[in-house]
Amino acid sequence: MTSYSTDENGRKLKHVSDSLTECSHLIVPGDLNPYGRLFGGRLLQWIDETAGLVAKRHSESVVVTAAIDNLRFREGATVSDAIFMRGYLTWTGRTSMEVRIDTFAEKVDGIRVLINTAYFVMVAVDSEGRPHEVPGLIVESVNEQMEWESAQRRQVLRRERKKEGY
Repeated sequence: MTSYSTDENGRKLKHVSDSLTECSHLIVPGDLNPYGRLFGGRLLQWIDETAGLVAKRHSESVVVTAAIDNLRFREGATVSDAIFMRGYLTWTGRTSMEVRIDTFAEKVDGIRVLINTAYFVMVAVDSEGRPHEVPGLIVESVNEQMEWESAQRRQVLRRERKKEGY
């Protein structure tokens, strides 16, 4: 059992590592498009599920996907590949969380190639579907601090796009 600290307002704080999640899938023929590559929509589903697990672990509640801020397909994957996803929190607001998912295709020889990076915004909801407060995030490493600062910039851009009707 992990012990948690609280901030000056009594809000629970958790480490990035507390909700780190890794998931894997073996690509089967039904996951492929007519060109023999993994369907982008199938990968999106797997990434969304992984982001949901990360956010659920952090918030200790039911979560919903509020936004997909970035989804970058770098390379394709084929039927002989296994897919590995690594997800972790980069930022928390009052009720929302940003989750980064890095997706790798593991080739037959065991070499993993980064094929996708995605940022999802997840919101914790109560039994009535209303947003509720999530624990704060303890940012420790230089990489975690860089992710936090980048996430804050993305949050500002999301708010601006929302004002513009996006």
